[in-house]
Order: sequence, then structure tokens, then C-alpha cells
Amino acid sequence: MLKCGVVVAIALLSVFACPANGQSQATPTNAAQTQRIAAEKEAMNNGGVDDLHQRLEQATTARVIAERRLQLQRDTEKLVALTAELKEHVRNSGPNILSMDVVKKAAEIQKLAKSVEDKMKNPY
Repeated sequence: MLKCGVVVAIALLSVFACPANGQSQATPTNAAQTQRIAAEKEAMNNGGVDDLHQRLEQATTARVIAERRLQLQRDTEKLVALTAELKEHVRNSGPNILSMDVVKKAAEIQKLAKSVEDKMKNPY
């Protein structure tokens, strides 16, 4: 609809345009030229929309990557803290005794380590 309106407007301008000061203006003389010019203008306008869409997509991708990186950093810090706690529990336990806390802590570390590994393998 907009394309037809642009073509009609350009056609009307080319028909009713009056040259100023007796100078001739270069205007399209046939419908094919008018349509070509209208198509070029529309393509230029659509290029701006595509560019905006591309910039929004890049910004979204950058935000997702930054959030993923921050989550990996938090998980890694938690993994280090849990490992230090496990080390302390093992050091304080007897030589032949493993408490349930130590086993639970080891399972939690294993689960978190698997999660971090999966996040690192899969980019998104």
C-alpha cells in the first residue's frame, strides 16, 4: 500500500512539477523510471529497519553472553568455596570415618561441577 502511494506521489510530482526560472528539471518521463526510483527509495528505507534489527539482535546476544559469563563466575566461586569446606570437613574427621556431611558436600560439588562443565560446553 505504501509502495503504491509513493509511486503515485512521484508520478504526480513529475507530471505537475513546474521548472523554476525557466530551467528544466530532470524528472522521470515514464512509469518504469518512476517505479525504479520508488523501489530504490523503499530499499533504502528498509535498509534502516534491517540495520536496526541487526543492532538489536547484537545487543541482545551481548547481554546474554554477559549474563552467562557472570553466572559461570558465580558458580565457579561457589565451587571453590564448597571445595574448601569439604577439605576442612575431611581434615577434621577421623582417619577411618566419613560423615554424611562430607558425602553430601562431595555430591553437591559434583553436581555443581557438572553444571559448570555443561554451561562451558554449550555457548547458549
